[in-house]
Amino acid sequence: MIERIVIIDRVDPVSFYGVNNCNMQLVRNLFPKLRMAARGTVIKVIGDDAETAEFEKKIHELEDYCVKYNKLTEDVILDIVRGDAPKDVKTDGVIIFGINGKPISARNPNQQRLVEAFNKNDLTFALGPAGTGKTYIAIALAVRALKNKEVRKIILSRPAVEAGEKLGFLPGDMKDKIDPYLQPLYDALEDMVPAVKLKEYMETNVIQIAPLAFMRGRTLNDAVIVLDEAQNTTTHQIKMFLTRLGMNAKMIVTGDATQIDLPRSVPSGLMRALKILDGVEGIGKVEFGKKDIVRHALVQRIVEAYERYDNAEKERQDKEPESAE
Repeated sequence: MIERIVIIDRVDPVSFYGVNNCNMQLVRNLFPKLRMAARGTVIKVIGDDAETAEFEKKIHELEDYCVKYNKLTEDVILDIVRGDAPKDVKTDGVIIFGINGKPISARNPNQQRLVEAFNKNDLTFALGPAGTGKTYIAIALAVRALKNKEVRKIILSRPAVEAGEKLGFLPGDMKDKIDPYLQPLYDALEDMVPAVKLKEYMETNVIQIAPLAFMRGRTLNDAVIVLDEAQNTTTHQIKMFLTRLGMNAKMIVTGDATQIDLPRSVPSGLMRALKILDGVEGIGKVEFGKKDIVRHALVQRIVEAYERYDNAEKERQDKEPESAE
């Protein structure tokens, strides 16, 4: 009789063990000759050398499946332990499998173009109105690269510009003050990375979320870097950000020209960067339109209504000098 220790540190224990440890109970039933105890990422098993070795092999096969699909079901456990191949899960077009095995994939042609542009280029611009999924897909691509060990970290950033509100007097430390600006990035990550694993990644700086000002002076190697809401950067800020790109790193810059929250006298750095970098090799650009909106159907109608209003206002202002004459 020997004691063998099996470490499962690549998965969320909740996803692996199941609700009320139901998955672990099934594994116990499939290995009746072994005694085992599971706590966190450590499984201790006692029994015959050959059988404990087979147990460790099967646990790592289950771990591999859980890492890929973010879920573990009774049928999959039975198939893997018995030596059968689990039923095929459709992976065509899937970027990653999110929480509870939810497949995350491109939902329209422009989202697919963003996936392809990211694969081909080290810097990709994704431009378009709210609700087109450009940030969500960008973060999914970053998580995929991390899971596939193509990079060692993910860095997500946003310029800390208020959309009409003043948050400077909120209570708390620096993190408490900047988190409201970065919440949309947390929301996307929580859809894709199990809570326990996400907390671990955040605490070990594998996933870093920071306002744009914190990027100065850094060289970002072995990472996927996403800059969200880039239309609210100044010319100096976006130049500073783009020149942080290091070895084995990729950047995705997202923005919406219709939602610039900078003072009127300050030009958008994103708009200027697009002109300056037009035609530069290694840079991709994907432009989303109103038809690409994947939120509630009403969002598309709201965007169209505001666009009609803005066009009418522009026409009215253009005519005013003529009528004055």
